[in-house]
Amino acid sequence: MDSLVSAFHFSEPAWLWALLLCIPVALWLLVTPRFSKNERLRNYADGHLLPYLIGRSEVTPGKRWKRFLRWTGIWVLLVLAMAGPRWDYRDEQLFRPGSNLVVLFDISRSMHVADVRPDRLTRARQELEDLLAQNRGVRVGLIAFASIAHVVSPITEDMNTIRRVLAALDPGLVRLQGSRLSFALERAEQLLAGQPEESTNSILVITDGDFVEEGLVQRLNNLSNSGVRVHILGIGTPEGDSVPGQRPGNPWMTQANGQPVVSPLNEKLLKELADAGAGIYQRADYRDKDTARILAQVKTQAMPDAETEERTRVWNERFYWLAGLALLLLMPMFRRSLPSYRVTD
Repeated sequence: MDSLVSAFHFSEPAWLWALLLCIPVALWLLVTPRFSKNERLRNYADGHLLPYLIGRSEVTPGKRWKRFLRWTGIWVLLVLAMAGPRWDYRDEQLFRPGSNLVVLFDISRSMHVADVRPDRLTRARQELEDLLAQNRGVRVGLIAFASIAHVVSPITEDMNTIRRVLAALDPGLVRLQGSRLSFALERAEQLLAGQPEESTNSILVITDGDFVEEGLVQRLNNLSNSGVRVHILGIGTPEGDSVPGQRPGNPWMTQANGQPVVSPLNEKLLKELADAGAGIYQRADYRDKDTARILAQVKTQAMPDAETEERTRVWNERFYWLAGLALLLLMPMFRRSLPSYRVTD
């Protein structure tokens, strides 16, 4: 109890000066003439008839003070609410300002493989939707890539902006098929370069790993050395399946010998790339724990070091109790009622 009392304070104590306004109002009630404002009208009509002529009854001194006390009570409650009473709190750990995540979304032809249902592309969209739904406090940008990379959304705090374009992520966005992760990494670096220097930056690659490029490991090493971690979310299965074809009458892409092209999930390469980027590799599943784990890693990077751990005290505001009580006292005043007059003989 003692700790609670010692913690009690007002966030805006300057509002308490408004309580002094009740004093001049009380003085005004004391010094105003006690005779009726309708005294002159008594020369033309009897006093008991005046309420019917002017449409209102006289206010007695007792009634005036009763109204004053009622409005004073409401005024005190509202002023105390504006002063911001608070008496309990919680300590929260601070994030570094500006945590950014650029998602590189693979839209190459192999993402139409149906080794996961309904297919890899749909599953990848669902994973990105889960990530956006769970995200709190991380700014997200989106780049779709195949043979070339397109910035679908710049880094933004508005997750709904990215949700609106998820349905448009399709291999049909690019004419020249293929999968070049290096181009997507280059565009991601350009997006992150425009962020404040104190920001923490991460990249998430959503892909099946169906690409062969030289120098990717070294490039991801360079990114991690510059403070940008690269996480990878693998879509598909190690067994893979046939890649759908583009031409009518040819359901599968074929090799030179006429056999269908099979695209497996290249987990070995993706794990190697995640290690080079100082990030984690996670294979997508039907639950949202995979994206939750990646988001946790992104937020962990934004946490301050243990030696310089910073925490902030968040007070629980209690003004609504006083404001609610004041509203309850005001409600009867809005009730419509007919004036009642007392006629004396």
